[in-house]
Amino acid sequence: MSDQILIHGLQYGIYILEAVVCVLLASRGGWRHLKGLCLYVTLLFCLDGVARPAVLNYFGRASVQFAYFYWLTDVVLAMGAFLLICSFFRRACTREQKLWRFVRLLLVFVFVLVAAISALALTRHYSQLYTGFIVEFSQNLYFSCLVLNTMLYLMIQQLAIDDDELGLLVCGMGVQFAGEAAGLALYHVTLGENFARLVFSFLNPACTLGMLSIWAYAIVKMPQAAPVRLQAGKNAALAEAIAD
Repeated sequence: MSDQILIHGLQYGIYILEAVVCVLLASRGGWRHLKGLCLYVTLLFCLDGVARPAVLNYFGRASVQFAYFYWLTDVVLAMGAFLLICSFFRRACTREQKLWRFVRLLLVFVFVLVAAISALALTRHYSQLYTGFIVEFSQNLYFSCLVLNTMLYLMIQQLAIDDDELGLLVCGMGVQFAGEAAGLALYHVTLGENFARLVFSFLNPACTLGMLSIWAYAIVKMPQAAPVRLQAGKNAALAEAIAD
């Protein structure tokens, strides 16, 4: 009983923070330089904070309708997270167009690769589209986002990009993806035992709360876009080496 109370408390905390981040972005003009973040947070609030609870209350947690709707919206949110990371990469490469052309090709390749690998599941679960493709595509895309987000953070450090706001936004996404990846790994290793289910039910919303809290802090602390400054000699050479 206490576990359920805590889980519901975390979930309602997520709904509140989603609304808070939306309000902060709107009130501080975040839509001007954080368009990708505004769209993602709005999508997250509409689907996770409004649509999912509405479908859950109407059909029930054990219904097929809710399961289909949950995983379908999960794919939408995963694609939204992937596009948000793409926008973060674009911001990090503002002064390095040659590097951005290489990164853009890499992002396209990663998305196509994830879709192709997930499509192979149809050969094993052809009659079960949701478990055979949609669920696996969502999980693979989230894992790819974790890897890309880590690469982005390392690139920010390596190129000495002076953009604290971007760094905080990237760290927030890292908290979310790392928690979800750890929870899913534990779930698969233990073959879905009750302990793994319980840990995942706590870990995932707790990491989402962490991400939203970091984003709220970044918006309040730095409402204006920080200029992106690179160390000219070292970073130009590094960009050419990566692109070549």
